[in-house]
Amino acid sequence: MYNSAFRRPGPRRAATLIATALLLGSAAPAVATGAEESGEKGKASAAVLRSGLQVSLLNKAVELPLDLTLNEVSAPEGALDAAEKTALTATLDGVDQGKPFHLLRADVASATASVDDGTAVGEVTLVNAAVHVPGLPGTSLIEVESVTARATCTAGEQPEAVAELPATVKVLGTEVAVTVGGTTSVDVPAIGQVELSLAHRETSDTTAAATALDLRVSVNPLALNVAEVEGSVTLAAAACESPEAAPEPEPEPEPEEPGKTPQTGGEEEVETRTPDLAETGGDSRTPVIAAGAAALVAAGGGLMFLRRRAAGRD
Repeated sequence: MYNSAFRRPGPRRAATLIATALLLGSAAPAVATGAEESGEKGKASAAVLRSGLQVSLLNKAVELPLDLTLNEVSAPEGALDAAEKTALTATLDGVDQGKPFHLLRADVASATASVDDGTAVGEVTLVNAAVHVPGLPGTSLIEVESVTARATCTAGEQPEAVAELPATVKVLGTEVAVTVGGTTSVDVPAIGQVELSLAHRETSDTTAAATALDLRVSVNPLALNVAEVEGSVTLAAAACESPEAAPEPEPEPEPEEPGKTPQTGGEEEVETRTPDLAETGGDSRTPVIAAGAAALVAAGGGLMFLRRRAAGRD
């Protein structure tokens, strides 16, 4: 005799174990692959400054591009945070004998991008910032005390875009009132013209973008060998894309009613009734046996009664 704990499973139980093992073995890779292919984590990006300028020189019939992006970050592909920088410089051959110039000066110039817990956020913060272009060493293109641009995208919620500016900014040394969401033009004689688009925001069902300042520049400084500067400058830009919402859990199957056994060959259910059994371990034949025994007892009692009656007559 052998211990029942080590008995081999029957065919039906073995098939169940094999099917369970196959399901467990295939579930984890399927979930991981789906998450990687769908990009369900969302995206966020932020940049302190972007420039797309063409610089024309006085003594050369050439144009030099000034295409720069300062403190740009993205998530999850790139770095999560950008360190604050207060001296953001650029150089151009032929401008001021190739000396570097400060494209942006700021007490604080930070950009952050993060994706965490179903939310993607891009944010830019600037404090006491001044933007310069080649040929205007003593005059700032724009000065602003504080700027914030933030884009927030949360799974299953409407994305949000926020751009915050002070009441006034300085453009080419001239103080200008801020009109949120509008456009303002500043024309300074002998220097040039700047068109400002302030606090621009866009949202859709899954994306958001905020830009604090978008400048169209056309200046003719006539200094430091620079004849003209044209193009665009974007200050404080943030964007995001919503992560995919988690799928709703599947409803649990309804429990089967007692006494009903589903049949494998069709859609109907066959109801079977099982009499209550005593706790002694009897089975469905117990009522029949009990009825037969009662009949035998009754017959034996009747026979004894007839014998006693006959004996009394004798």
